[in-house]
Amino acid sequence: MARMIRKQVYVSPQHERTLKRLARQRGVPEAELIREGIDRVASSPGSAVRDTSWWEREQRFIRKRLAMDVPQTGRGWTREDIYEERLGRYSR
Repeated sequence: MARMIRKQVYVSPQHERTLKRLARQRGVPEAELIREGIDRVASSPGSAVRDTSWWEREQRFIRKRLAMDVPQTGRGWTREDIYEERLGRYSR
């Protein structure tokens, strides 16, 4: 058995009754049920610490692009310029 560290926890009266009943039914110590519960929560998909650094990088990229006069680098025209040219060509 792995080395254990003693912890004191507080549970509601309902949890106390449930814990005692389940431990008795399964023939295991209450502490074993608590450890199983911790393992189950720790292994659930929603419990992982999320790395949000990718979103921070994305936000910096978006802000940088929004600050540009013409977002497409290397182009000397804007969409509005092209539309003006076409409207002038076909409005005759």
